[in-house]
Amino acid sequence: MPVEGRPSAAGDGRALAAEGSASEPWIVSADAARELIANGAIVLDAREPHLKAARRLPGAVTVRWEAFSQTLAPNQGLLLSDDAAMTRRLQALGLSARRPVVVVADPVRGWGEDGRIVWMLRTLGHPRAVLIDGGIRALGRGGFPQISKPAAPGDFVVHRDPRWLADREQVRAELGSPAAVFVDVREPREFAGATPYGESRGGHLPGARPLYYKDLLDGDGRLLPQAQLVRLLAAQGIDDGHEVIAYCTGGVRAAWFTSVLNDLGMSVRNYAGSMWEWSAQPAASYPLISAAE
Repeated sequence: MPVEGRPSAAGDGRALAAEGSASEPWIVSADAARELIANGAIVLDAREPHLKAARRLPGAVTVRWEAFSQTLAPNQGLLLSDDAAMTRRLQALGLSARRPVVVVADPVRGWGEDGRIVWMLRTLGHPRAVLIDGGIRALGRGGFPQISKPAAPGDFVVHRDPRWLADREQVRAELGSPAAVFVDVREPREFAGATPYGESRGGHLPGARPLYYKDLLDGDGRLLPQAQLVRLLAAQGIDDGHEVIAYCTGGVRAAWFTSVLNDLGMSVRNYAGSMWEWSAQPAASYPLISAAE
């Protein structure tokens, strides 16, 4: 980990969507990302605006995960359901079915926005979207590569792939199942019941395992060595013998976590609605447990 390599840019639309699989890397090294970029990959900068001033990335296309998510509370974590609208927005970024996409963020100061965009693109049918191990920091060591800004509009068309997505009722149905492991990737205070981001109720899903997503990173924002990651996950009962469902506040941090576990060969889904959606439902049917209970 990370799985290195350069995704192929061959193929088209629906064929590529069928071809993409969990075995293809979602995370690549900075060197592999530079090779992709040198061969014409589209670069999406998913950082929040205040993080871009210190490290600008000329040629990259700005992207915000919120632009592809529902706007009304409590559904801000859910992807837009209109495929035509999604297609138009992605084509406006210059996305093509034939060109790999490299997504950049800051793993130390950010929220896993690169993971959210990569997870979103994979879920919408683009099999060549990747994020960089170490993010903008790793890519910038030795100087940023020259990036060619794509011509808009692109020709990518949405064809959804549900393999990495869990919805609210699937989560409810699988609570308590011995085959499923729920992982709460938020901060410990959130797991205990704090509601710093507008959740209707605090706490965590019954039986969920706490594992803050940044515990998978070293101080430079790079993933821990694979053996160390596997031990860390196994300590929480997370392994390839279970179906893993990750959640956070609105499916951003959990999407990044999903990207990591996918590349470790695990069966994993992101509950995109996460706590915003779940906590707004009736407590009797959508329970939460807090530290006070």
